[in-house]
Amino acid sequence: MHTTVIEFFIKNIKISEFKGKRVLEVGSRYVNGSVRPLIERFCSPKEYIGVDIEEGKFVDLVLPAEKIVEYFGPESFDVVISTELLEHVKDWRCVINNLKNVVRKGGYIYYNSL
Repeated sequence: MHTTVIEFFIKNIKISEFKGKRVLEVGSRYVNGSVRPLIERFCSPKEYIGVDIEEGKFVDLVLPAEKIVEYFGPESFDVVISTELLEHVKDWRCVINNLKNVVRKGGYIYYNSL
């Protein structure tokens, strides 16, 4: 994870956006850093689920981004996080639509691609 992503989260997130909420991170496998420890420690989410296409640190479920709505259902999460993901997927339009569809109305999507 690029350091600018972590800096963005430190400067811009509000604890209220995460506290007691369901959080989904798509593309969660630890590669050079993660925002997950920051959010879990300081923002107290109710649940934090990390999905990725490969097993690894911070991956709770091996699942492609193209299947998140099918697996979890629409409007299943209060917050969706995805950083540095789109360059790794085959159908980026499908993935963007899934990120939008899996978050609840009034929820938050934190997305970054370098």
